Amino acid sequence: MNGNTFRMPARRLATVAAATALAAGPATLAGAGSAHATGDHGRASATVLRTGLDVSLLNKTVNVPLSVALNEVRAPGNAEKTALTARLDGVDGGKPFSVLRADVAEAKATATAEKSEGTTTLARARLHVPGLPLLSVVEVQEVTSTATCEAGKQPVAEANLLGPVTVLGKKVTLTTGGTTDVKVPGVGEVRLDLSKEETTSRTAAATALELRVSVNPGDLNVAEVDGTVTLAEATCESPAAPADEAGQPPAKADEPPAEQDADPAAEPAADVRAQGARTEPDLAETGGSSATPYVAAGAAALVLAGGGALVLARRKRG
Repeated sequence: MNGNTFRMPARRLATVAAATALAAGPATLAGAGSAHATGDHGRASATVLRTGLDVSLLNKTVNVPLSVALNEVRAPGNAEKTALTARLDGVDGGKPFSVLRADVAEAKATATAEKSEGTTTLARARLHVPGLPLLSVVEVQEVTSTATCEAGKQPVAEANLLGPVTVLGKKVTLTTGGTTDVKVPGVGEVRLDLSKEETTSRTAAATALELRVSVNPGDLNVAEVDGTVTLAEATCESPAAPADEAGQPPAKADEPPAEQDADPAAEPAADVRAQGARTEPDLAETGGSSATPYVAAGAAALVLAGGGALVLARRKRG
């Protein structure tokens, strides 16, 4: 084997190394630029009323589900319908019946990169179930719910019930955050949970009133109605908090800030870099840029490759 067998790969290797150094610089810079995170929109929803009821019929051995919702919106969205009717096969000959009527029934959900929020308002409302066309299951003066989630802050949930409440024709006094049972002989039972509020580090949910219904109408071919009804529900999820100038996201609302090293002389390990942080000074004022080291490295590799090729050529002629 002669010497040329080794020299050709050496020259090619030097050329490839130089090209790789020049190509790696821009690619590395592009990756560092995309590492700076930006905030994402949060999520929010609002619902004035939602039912999950099973309706048993007198002349059939089956249950007919009643699953309906009024003003159910997700961000961005809003609705202001004040009445809800439904139809069920086998109930009153399939005629439409009133589920809810109200003077005010509003739901609104918004979401931006800074805050997401769901809100509901229900005023002077009357709720009916199949088989009880004249007797309201519940009547409320006003209920509201709000769920607010701001980026980097603890979410907030709030539900309120204002004014009197009537259940199966009886006026009742509800306990905030508690459960109230109302029984009417020959009609049935309703259990009410008032002002349910839940929060986590990034989510919130507020429900003004939740009813567990179990009634025996015995009218309009309805034997029994059983299930749940939710009034004035709002939820939200916080937007992703944007990274700070060093590329690190700020501390969560429910977590203490990270402790700092008390020794100012201590230096970080050489191979540790903050995500998205600048690792080189800005050379714009001197006419250079952060790509300069890569260009210099590529140029040096090209010079070395050319010099090596010249030496090898002279030896060959000698």
